[in-house]
Amino acid sequence: MSSRYRRLTEAQIKKAEAEGKLSGLAGEGKPLPDRPGDAFIDAGDAVGHRIMAEAGALPEEIRLKKLLADARARYATLSDEAERKAAMAEIADLDLRYAIAREARHRFLRD
Repeated sequence: MSSRYRRLTEAQIKKAEAEGKLSGLAGEGKPLPDRPGDAFIDAGDAVGHRIMAEAGALPEEIRLKKLLADARARYATLSDEAERKAAMAEIADLDLRYAIAREARHRFLRD
């Protein structure tokens, strides 16, 4: 995580704490839920994604990842060759858009 992003995050946390927005939250005082998938991504990213998801605002990268998983699952159920070809084109398009979104996020966090 870049130092600029880290400073911004810390400032936002301190501001929310000073305003009392971190008191009385759901799950306060309880252990964090087990999220084994979070072990494979940066802790800051995991927290940011979880907060945005709870607020109903997912980053484009996450939205595309879900669409890609859904498209792959749908492809696995198809038997008609024309439908499989169309589904594969959709998967290729989503995969490219997902890679672009990931690269954009990585570039943003590096600066």
